[in-house]
Amino acid sequence: MKIGIIGAGNIGATLARKLAAVGHEIKLANSKGPESIRDIAAEAGATATTKEEAVTGVDAVILSIPFAAYRDLATLFETVPDNVIVVDTSNYYPFRDGSISDVDGGKPEAVWVTEQIKRPVIKAWNAVLAATLEKKGVDRTQPGRIALPVAGDDPAAKSRVMELVEATGFDTVDAGELATSWRQQPGTPAYCTELTAEELKSALEKADQKRSADNREVLIKEFMERGDSLTHDDMVARNRAVTA
Repeated sequence: MKIGIIGAGNIGATLARKLAAVGHEIKLANSKGPESIRDIAAEAGATATTKEEAVTGVDAVILSIPFAAYRDLATLFETVPDNVIVVDTSNYYPFRDGSISDVDGGKPEAVWVTEQIKRPVIKAWNAVLAATLEKKGVDRTQPGRIALPVAGDDPAAKSRVMELVEATGFDTVDAGELATSWRQQPGTPAYCTELTAEELKSALEKADQKRSADNREVLIKEFMERGDSLTHDDMVARNRAVTA
């Protein structure tokens, strides 16, 4: 596939590298322009472009940007064909993104994103820590492979994105439609807890929307307070414990 990725941070750059490695043609963009990511793109096997070029002549676009930045993409997809798949990897964190009343009121994050960019999205790769994505993806023949949830309203588009997630080294679980994609948002048992497919299915079923925002705030406060003393395994364990 020809894939445009907007966002060259830990998630976006890792996805560029992993997807290029299995034969996909990748264009990588960010908000500062191609010169600022030339080295990152070259290391990943991608081509550095502008965000406008990243959505041109591609089969799919992966958006890996801060949640609030979706407001800046309101016109980006106006001329992009309807058959181009758009993937949302973002998560809402009020301390970083500012308060967004609709999301605070219970609107699923991915639904809010579709409203900002005026395009339906598939929600994927949001419920994984950057280090997990980079280091813990394995061949599907390996036992106990970590699974990631994928949500969306278009079954065909969701299926293609699930194939891409599999190509990055993870099993997938169909998490349903965007209306219930809150089940894989921060503060839920499915979020950054490194579960197998069967465990993830159970976690999605157990998600409690009323508790998730409070869980998210408890966890981010603890993580910020502990700083560099917090290991990757600590983060996974705390996510599991607080959201159980």
